[in-house]
Amino acid sequence: MRSVVAVALGLALVSGCKSREGEPAGVPAASSSASAASGARPDRDAWNRMAVRLNLPVYWVADKNKNGRADRDEVRSLLFYPGEASVEDSMARVDRAASEPAKAPSAADEERLRWVGEELDQGRVTLVESDLKGLGPEDKAIVRHVLAVAKLVDALYATQTGMAALASQVPQGDALSQSLFRRNWGTRCLGAATEKQPACSAIPGAPKQPVDVYPAELQRDPKFCEALGKLPNATKLLEPFVVVRQNGAALEPVPYSEAYKPQMSKIADELRAMADEITSPGEAALKAYVAAAAKSFTDNDWRPADEAWARMNAQNSKFYLRVGPDETYWEPCSQKAGFHVSFARINPDSLSWQEKLTPVQADMERALADLIGAPYTARKVSFHLPDFIDIVLNAGDDRAAIGFTIGQSLPNWGPVANEGRGRTVAMSNLGTDPDTLATLRKKAESVLTKESLSAFVDAAAPGLLSTILHEATHNLGPAHEYAYKGKKDTQAFGGQLASVLEELKAQSGALYFVDFTKKRGIISPELAGQAYTDCIVWAFGHIAEGMVTATGDRKTYSQLAAIQVGFLMDQGAITYDAAAPAANGTDKGAFTILLDKLPAAVEKLMQVVGAIKANNDKAGAEALVAKYVDGPTVPQKVITERLNRYPRGSLVYSIEL
Repeated sequence: MRSVVAVALGLALVSGCKSREGEPAGVPAASSSASAASGARPDRDAWNRMAVRLNLPVYWVADKNKNGRADRDEVRSLLFYPGEASVEDSMARVDRAASEPAKAPSAADEERLRWVGEELDQGRVTLVESDLKGLGPEDKAIVRHVLAVAKLVDALYATQTGMAALASQVPQGDALSQSLFRRNWGTRCLGAATEKQPACSAIPGAPKQPVDVYPAELQRDPKFCEALGKLPNATKLLEPFVVVRQNGAALEPVPYSEAYKPQMSKIADELRAMADEITSPGEAALKAYVAAAAKSFTDNDWRPADEAWARMNAQNSKFYLRVGPDETYWEPCSQKAGFHVSFARINPDSLSWQEKLTPVQADMERALADLIGAPYTARKVSFHLPDFIDIVLNAGDDRAAIGFTIGQSLPNWGPVANEGRGRTVAMSNLGTDPDTLATLRKKAESVLTKESLSAFVDAAAPGLLSTILHEATHNLGPAHEYAYKGKKDTQAFGGQLASVLEELKAQSGALYFVDFTKKRGIISPELAGQAYTDCIVWAFGHIAEGMVTATGDRKTYSQLAAIQVGFLMDQGAITYDAAAPAANGTDKGAFTILLDKLPAAVEKLMQVVGAIKANNDKAGAEALVAKYVDGPTVPQKVITERLNRYPRGSLVYSIEL
């Protein structure tokens, strides 16, 4: 399971990979066009937006010499882009496009390209940079193999999502559409201002993009997920590591290793080659995991890989690597595991948090069980508390178009998950860059009163604490493998609602255990107030994204955020005054967070959510959604208007070896 904050190694699937002379019609952003008309150079933000619109793998980090232009030593080459253009050529193309008037698109395609440009601009490119030049030969070999695996996993995930099947329909020479297709894993627009615009698509005519894990014909029915769940063989069909295929009139499960055998075999070969190059005793745990993962890609049995992975930790490897199928949020039924790669370096700061929280993890489980009550009873938990990791790259399902994962607990199934032996991580280097922190403060200033803003700080600690507690709570209480009267959560609630409830439980735990840790002297009262405020600003950010996708699917984090904020408003711990000035001194209407009332209100929220999960209470879950997601309690329009003035982070990656 993952927590999220509010891009392919040269994917050959994207049409028109080679760089071309001249620029396609309609590329420049409005701000860049204005600069061109006036003869002024674009600022760094406008330059980076232009690079995205041109689908070019360059990022201007900072104007270090203050000369107002991008110089070679200030620009980074990016991973996960198509083509072979050099950094120098890409920079020249951006500069040329910024200084020349935009070419008008064809009248037939004008509206679509206008929306596509707006979609791209809603993501503010945010660099994840890793200087690995100081690594030794073996470690550099590991990185090179990870890069190769990432490219292969990207291609496999593109097949899963249905992206690969539509690649040839993206207009060649149309950089805007190619860039959207690359970044968004397909045709759809995903930004809050564009996702429901019918014309916003990487392909003229906006064709649907059926996922590959179910028959395309089946997906024409908007309720096909419910229909699948009612079939006699539903349990087998909805297992996470199989695809559903039509066999005459019947639907049958086909293992991933059979459905995607050629691609998975190549990944297995690359992983075996990586394992062969790891010879140092200090990376024996990583070698064992990589070898086990290679076998899992061959036989579709992921348990041995999970066992080897769970034995890795911050003490026995300098790296964090996870490669395989895990999360299910990417597909409409929220049942099938998406392939991904997450590769990072261990940040030793996590060890201090583990020393603080490991002694009380059994107390955390007992406290939650006592609060929830029957039929749930406390169980023995021995989960690993979060390791802090500094992300080097994400591939496949881990690389979102907009926003990014800040915490994750894996695996989701099998003995390692059931017995609490999985790994939990907090991505300590994401969301901490100056651009992201400055934008987040502007958002907070637009919705909070000046009084409540005082507990909001431009620092990573409150958010990291929230992530740690969120991920820990995934392992506490009625977790993913919990069953009541023979039914697990996906059977009782349906995949999408079950996902909302599990993440709502985890994020409610992120709030509930703040007071728990404060009372035990683990955190200070000051940090507690900052963590509460950080969590609520986080919730506002997800509310601003809207409650459902363009296809009507639930947005997991948006819906849990609306439930949390609405519940806490009903408890008087958060108030909204339409006449109150916001902290920015401009907006009218603001929220106040009453920190002294939050612990009691959060405890009640945690009890309600935990009891719904423990009793498989679908009616109770639907009542929360009806009141807070669909109802008027939360002023969603105000939050959306304020926060969507600012683009959300869209991660790009650069590695120096």
